[in-house]
Amino acid sequence: MKNLLTIAGSDCSGGAGIQADLKTFAAHGTFGMSVIVSVVAENTERVISICDMAPSTVADQIDAVFEDIAVDGVKIGMLSGTEQMRIVARKLKQYRPRGVVVDPVMLAKGGCALMQPEALRTLKEEILPLACVLTPNIPEAEAITGRNIITPEDRRAAAKLMFQMGAENILLKGGHLSGEAEDLLFDGGRFYTFTHKRIETKNTHGTGCTLSSAIAANLALGLSVPEAVREAKEYVTGAIEHALPIGKGHGPTNHFYFMKGIRG
Repeated sequence: MKNLLTIAGSDCSGGAGIQADLKTFAAHGTFGMSVIVSVVAENTERVISICDMAPSTVADQIDAVFEDIAVDGVKIGMLSGTEQMRIVARKLKQYRPRGVVVDPVMLAKGGCALMQPEALRTLKEEILPLACVLTPNIPEAEAITGRNIITPEDRRAAAKLMFQMGAENILLKGGHLSGEAEDLLFDGGRFYTFTHKRIETKNTHGTGCTLSSAIAANLALGLSVPEAVREAKEYVTGAIEHALPIGKGHGPTNHFYFMKGIRG
């Protein structure tokens, strides 16, 4: 069994963050471990508060995992501030895990900021170069590149720019585009497109977390980057199609939709 580590924030309502990552790892037959960087009090409607862990606590969690257990892949999600980013970067440079997938989380589904604005520079300088795969959506890519992304040419240019920042592969997600959900993958030499039908539902809480975790799990299981992305996209599409009508706002995706009796 492959061992996957998520370094991210905790979502007490269970739909996103650490909780979504661990469910995704389990759904892919891997063993999930976690380093909690922030505790987020949120539900399907709003974020109430955010409590960041002390950098020493983040470092201790990372040490606790790596000194004892072989890590086959890492997913990095919410990193709210500069101090958290720097300690995560320092520890991953120390342990040098393979297959790091970075989801540059900046906003919650309801629009609440999950990353401090002044941390953007640190994200670009310290975290992006660690990424085997970087998975920004359109607004996140605009923030990272400082460019408006409207046309297909804009998307390709943004992907190339983020590659130049140090990420090995860029998966620019197309969920904010109209029409079919088309994601664009750039590996430094070639572009790939992945298109799936758009499912009309408000229950999409945690889709970005789930996609990036599924990619990390697929990479650990031996798939190439394009294969890992393709399989992850199919998994997330199924999880959205069978999303769970839980809560009053944006309900969670269904990480175990393929299991009997757990259909949304």
